[in-house]
Amino acid sequence: MQTKAGINHIEFWVSSLDRARAFYAPLFGAIGWRQTSDTEFSSGSTTFYFVEQPVKHVDGAGPRHVCFQAVSRAAVDAVGSLLRDSSAEIIRGPVEMPDYSQGYYTVDFRDPDGYVIEVAHTPHMAF
Repeated sequence: MQTKAGINHIEFWVSSLDRARAFYAPLFGAIGWRQTSDTEFSSGSTTFYFVEQPVKHVDGAGPRHVCFQAVSRAAVDAVGSLLRDSSAEIIRGPVEMPDYSQGYYTVDFRDPDGYVIEVAHTPHMAF
């Protein structure tokens, strides 16, 4: 079997597994990921999983945000609706960002622990 380069998994520390699952399960469903265990979601090539840790989020060293690829603008709009319905903090969007690339459509927001998350449809970006 040949292995393709990419990200195998992302471990995300959260203050509450229950709160993280309640927030992320509909979001991952809207962008086509599936829940594979009580703490894991998969795109088929990347796994995103949660570990409950008694830590506070601090803006500082480390990644600024995580961006999930959406397969359509409709998926970005669905995430925007989920965020509005849950009163999540939306930073911007859904909005088109033509300075990034043609058709780049995104929503940026904070999760319950304050991490910045983005869901973007990028039809003209090469991977």
